[in-house]
Amino acid sequence: MLRFLTAGESHGPELVVVVEGLPAGVEVSVEALDRDLARRLAGYGRGARSTKIELDRAKVVSGLAGGRTTGAPVAIRIVNRDFATQPADSKPLTTPRPGHADLAGRLKYGLADFRLVRERASARETAARVAAGGLAKQQLTPFGVQVGSFVLEVGGIAAGLERPLDLLDSSGLQSHGARAEDDPMRCPDPKASERMCRAVDEAGAAGETLGGVFCVFATGVPAGLGSYVQWDRKLDGRLAQAMLSVHAVKGVEVGRAFDLARVRGTQAQDMIEWRDSAIVRPTNRAGGLEAGVTTGQPIVVRAAMKPLSSVRAQMVSVDFETGEPMDSPYVRSDVCSVPAAAVVGEAMVAWVLADALTERFGQDRLDAMLAALDAVRDVDLPRRIGSP
Repeated sequence: MLRFLTAGESHGPELVVVVEGLPAGVEVSVEALDRDLARRLAGYGRGARSTKIELDRAKVVSGLAGGRTTGAPVAIRIVNRDFATQPADSKPLTTPRPGHADLAGRLKYGLADFRLVRERASARETAARVAAGGLAKQQLTPFGVQVGSFVLEVGGIAAGLERPLDLLDSSGLQSHGARAEDDPMRCPDPKASERMCRAVDEAGAAGETLGGVFCVFATGVPAGLGSYVQWDRKLDGRLAQAMLSVHAVKGVEVGRAFDLARVRGTQAQDMIEWRDSAIVRPTNRAGGLEAGVTTGQPIVVRAAMKPLSSVRAQMVSVDFETGEPMDSPYVRSDVCSVPAAAVVGEAMVAWVLADALTERFGQDRLDAMLAALDAVRDVDLPRRIGSP
């Protein structure tokens, strides 16, 4: 129902994203898009390019009239301020870097210069995704859906939360997300954040990088999004694919997936109770999804991000021009970008939810979609499904 395409290279003149399928009538704030782009650049452990050179701004060039979507494709440009600093001629890179797309791109596309691979495979592309996800967030807002994120772990240092995620209601998750906004690691636990920052400093001094775990949540999500009737319509599968597409993310869990793998069946369910004329689920172990369909509880997704592959420490590789062993070339990089990845994860979750929303309630006009949601609530869901 919704789709977007991005174009552009890491050190090229600009990134472009074209978003198709947004209903007419969505109020769009370019300032909100710019705030999300700035959030993607922030976070302790980012390199100079993110903190001093790139000041991303969204320039909407089509699809809006009077600040609202028209139903036509929305095109956004994000100019790369780093482009002017690039040399006119660069020697081809013939040594692939372990952990990157260099070798895979050579084997797939036959590109002799590994620079051509890295330019498109770079995480710089996620700026365009954040812009697309920002539009999706603004489509979700009239439906009462809010998407946020926070960092749970960096370099093996975990945040200490007062309550497990499966016991947090919408306000609890939003509180964590709000506290994370003012923290350099986007972590809701200030003490853990301080330790994370020290670990990043130590890793940077040693020429190393750090990964971690972040959580993306969505509150106010209507029940009934997604479907169990075909494998590719299950919403948890769609969310997992979207999250795994984020650079360096190697694992995703919905709810308490990996913990539930270690307990018995009676400890893995979310009981259904009747309180004050409403259906209530005391826990949210399933992360807001059962059988690939939203339950009305908050969506909770966690993602594991590996340490970034661009390290100053020597890594063994092979020069494809000479066939000789060669140290992997180092390209400037962040020491840790887990906080930034959390913002990208927000964009991807928002996009999948906006797509599922248009799938269920139509996509031509926002007012018609809202009316369709009201009709479903009145007929199919006469009583509120509550969070703990």
